Amino acid sequence: MTGCRTGRQPAATAGAAAAGAHARGGRDPAFLARGECAGRAAGSFTEVSCRRPDAVARVLARYNGPRSGGPRCPDETDFVLHINALDQGTSEESSAPEGYACMRNLQPPHPGDPGMGGGPLTVTGDCLYTQRDGVVKETACDGSAARAPEYRVTTEVGARRECPPSTDLYVQVGGGAPVGCARRLS
Repeated sequence: MTGCRTGRQPAATAGAAAAGAHARGGRDPAFLARGECAGRAAGSFTEVSCRRPDAVARVLARYNGPRSGGPRCPDETDFVLHINALDQGTSEESSAPEGYACMRNLQPPHPGDPGMGGGPLTVTGDCLYTQRDGVVKETACDGSAARAPEYRVTTEVGARRECPPSTDLYVQVGGGAPVGCARRLS
């Protein structure tokens, strides 16, 4: 399993920890199923009870398969855990398919909130700066990050032609409304 914040945080990995998290009476047998929580342990993430003090994030959505081309995480996602396939024999209870979990921190900060400048998704209300020609990155709208905001995403639409005439920048955001319409900040 690998945790990432689209290059903002170092990735963490977990090996066989996923296998022990499967068989739980009366609960979804998937590792890190929707509503479950994760805790950090020695540079990795593992499934823990949401009531435990070491629980740090809750699963908003869980999908099998690679993230590229898969369903978009909910807008309020703070980070995405990539789950490597784990084959522990012939039993589904001791194996896990490749997938990803869309995570929300249990406590602030919430980098996935609009304007915070750190989530894995670009959403309405986020601010951007120009990293290089043709590439923009999120930054905090309040100016507290290393890079000052240059644009703010004002709406998300299905196609560029649906953006308001005042749009200065078009941003890929994915999902059902794959284009973000952004205005230059003065």
